[in-house]
Amino acid sequence: MLRQICTLIFKASGWKFVNQLPDDLRSFIFLGGPHTSNHDIVPALAVATLMKRNSKFVIKSEWLKFPLGIALGPAGGVGIDRSKLKDADRISNVDAMANLFKIHKDLALMIAPEGTRGPNDNWKTGFYHIAQKANVPIVLGYADYEKKEAGLGPVIYPTDFEKDMRAIMDFFRDKKGKHPENFKLDKRFS
Repeated sequence: MLRQICTLIFKASGWKFVNQLPDDLRSFIFLGGPHTSNHDIVPALAVATLMKRNSKFVIKSEWLKFPLGIALGPAGGVGIDRSKLKDADRISNVDAMANLFKIHKDLALMIAPEGTRGPNDNWKTGFYHIAQKANVPIVLGYADYEKKEAGLGPVIYPTDFEKDMRAIMDFFRDKKGKHPENFKLDKRFS
């Protein structure tokens, strides 16, 4: 229901869906950005619906509690308890996310690499390791509020971390979030 509402809002607001996703690609990490506002859920869930894939999104576990969990869980929310993340646990978190691809034959796992809606020039790179462990590509998804355009861009098959991260930064460089001042590229790769 929430996905359908977001798709209606997306279309009624004059947004355009852009899709460079190959038809036969069914499982991948959907890297979404810029993530600068809670409003990003509208274009994100609209794209998730319009791409016609089994998509789930990573969200803080607190958001899946009552009452929001009633809508966000069925919309595809997969909760992460960030308070339990410690250096020793990061591997198991990557493993847990990679295992979702074993549970779901076809899966587009949506992740916001910035890890926050505020400015962050040190992105979380777990998405890359999840893609490697699950043996799936990374698809660059975006919502550009300036152009009123959202969709799926290039597909990256993880092979060279530094090179791939620089390509990801290049892709997101000109994308404008709802609050552009809150979007930073990862300083290590830009």
